[in-house]
Amino acid sequence: MKNPFGDQKIPGSYHNLQERMYKKVSANVNEQILAMMIKAYEDALNDENIVLTRPERKRLLSQITKMVMEDLLKKIDGGSSSAN
Repeated sequence: MKNPFGDQKIPGSYHNLQERMYKKVSANVNEQILAMMIKAYEDALNDENIVLTRPERKRLLSQITKMVMEDLLKKIDGGSSSAN
């Protein structure tokens, strides 16, 4: 279906639905996920009695967060390695 208003996405299209859902979900979920990740990370460091400098803590948190998110995507995708 061609949009008569040019290259804008058609309001009823799948892409439009995907954008709307992303905005609604990410606005709330991103902060919750980040808070959960930081708490779990800090708890794990405390359990292990690990002392790191601030830059080390930040770098390790970033690496661990990336690993957790990649693992989560694999589970969501049913084990496939490709994500949208």
